[in-house]
Amino acid sequence: MKTASRYLFAFASYSKITKIEKTVLYLVQFIFFIELGEYIDRRCVYYRKPLVDSGTLGTKASVQVVVPHLTESYSSTRDPPDPSIPMCLLHNFPNLIEHTIQWARDNFAGLFTIPAQQVEEYQRNPGEFAQRTSKNLSEYDRNEIIENVQRSLGSDRPKDFLDCIKWSRNLFQQQFHNTIAQLLYNFPHDHKTTAGERFWSGNKRCPHVLNFDVNNRTHLDFIVAASNLLAHIYFIEQIRDREYIAEQVSKIKVQEFQPKSGVQIFENDEQLKTDMEKKRRKNSIIEDDQTEQEKINKLLNRLPKHNEIRSINIRAHEFEKDNDSNFHIDYIAATANLRAENYEIQSADRSKIKRIAGNIIPAIATTTAMVTGLVCLEVYKFIQGHKNVESYKNAFVNLALPFFGFSEPVPPRKQTYLDHEFTLWDRLDIQRDMILEEFLEYFKNEYKLVVTMLATGLTVLYSPHFMKQASRAGDMKRKISEIYATATNTNIPSHVRSLVLDFTCEDLEGNDIDDVPYIRYTFR
Repeated sequence: MKTASRYLFAFASYSKITKIEKTVLYLVQFIFFIELGEYIDRRCVYYRKPLVDSGTLGTKASVQVVVPHLTESYSSTRDPPDPSIPMCLLHNFPNLIEHTIQWARDNFAGLFTIPAQQVEEYQRNPGEFAQRTSKNLSEYDRNEIIENVQRSLGSDRPKDFLDCIKWSRNLFQQQFHNTIAQLLYNFPHDHKTTAGERFWSGNKRCPHVLNFDVNNRTHLDFIVAASNLLAHIYFIEQIRDREYIAEQVSKIKVQEFQPKSGVQIFENDEQLKTDMEKKRRKNSIIEDDQTEQEKINKLLNRLPKHNEIRSINIRAHEFEKDNDSNFHIDYIAATANLRAENYEIQSADRSKIKRIAGNIIPAIATTTAMVTGLVCLEVYKFIQGHKNVESYKNAFVNLALPFFGFSEPVPPRKQTYLDHEFTLWDRLDIQRDMILEEFLEYFKNEYKLVVTMLATGLTVLYSPHFMKQASRAGDMKRKISEIYATATNTNIPSHVRSLVLDFTCEDLEGNDIDDVPYIRYTFR
């Protein structure tokens, strides 16, 4: 269950001199990301420590118990992904304030975060940037990145705060006037579908353009926020004087909108996906004749010369909802409400927009108190030494209904290699440092397995198919810890006593073994 706040209870055991085993409870309370929770889970599995995970989401709460050898781990199952708003609905046909807030949040990242980050990467290492961009992205994404870098470092970049105001005024015109006018040019008010029905009906709200009014508070809010955000990126001194900004922006003239023919606006995501697939296939045919280096050189030729832009200082905005002086929420609130005005959607106040854009879910003391009690019940069971999975209970609660659901934890999935059964809690333990030759022979005699590759993390320690004969012969007489130190070009820190080794193997008859536990290799 996705939660606004989570609490993890982990256990560690020690033995006193009296030989009475005690259990010490460590409580860690924090808000965490899925990646952090999975890391803690991996540590608990590795050290074979129990864990009680709990979380709250308004009136909802959940408790999951993880007990070594009895239950699956926290990472064994994942929540289904959150339903996303269709792209075409978000970009062309919003009908809820949540749609305009999400659009504003994405717009903030697309203007003030992503382009500046791409420029920073290019300035740091042009070759690596070009290689990564040419290799891993589609032609559409590459063009977007190149345009971002060109625009951010080009001669039109702002030199002073007046340039920032001018840029903001043109941005207002583009986002809330020209884009809407082009949409209405493609789909006029009286547009009919192929079935003869009104296009602008049902959930499709017919928009109208906004004409900038310096006396409109929301319009000026947008200019003030956008100007200061851009100034921050280019290390230009910010100006917060609304009267000064209003005076300057009222002097700016913008180009009159001219509709463009041939602009394709998709009615739904299916049309968008089909068009992108066509472009992808077309680009792949063109690129098949180019070597990797040719692609990199072609991309570098389109980017500004590195020695000419090296001295330009740029920094990206990292969205921070809790700082009311950084203009982040100011920009998102103004943008969301202006787009809502485009589509005649009820506007929202700043606090609501901040809550939605920042994914803030209020904590309820009643829910927290209840889930803490449920966690403590499971803690007592472990302290009492219950060894049956039926003794423990996962909980799913919604106080608004009210609903209280309890279930037994799921046992760990069992796998087999040869005639041996194992779960995620099992591993192969080696308690001394061996030379590689001895290690391979030990596995052949002890486990009836022929190791065909040995690695730790991304570092390959042994692979007879890819190692040179001379190198392999030399490594056979070296200890595995020495091979690791050489392969990583580092000295193993004194506090590191063991390595986690992954391996592929065959049985004695040469048949591949797909599933085997990892190795805990203790060399100190």
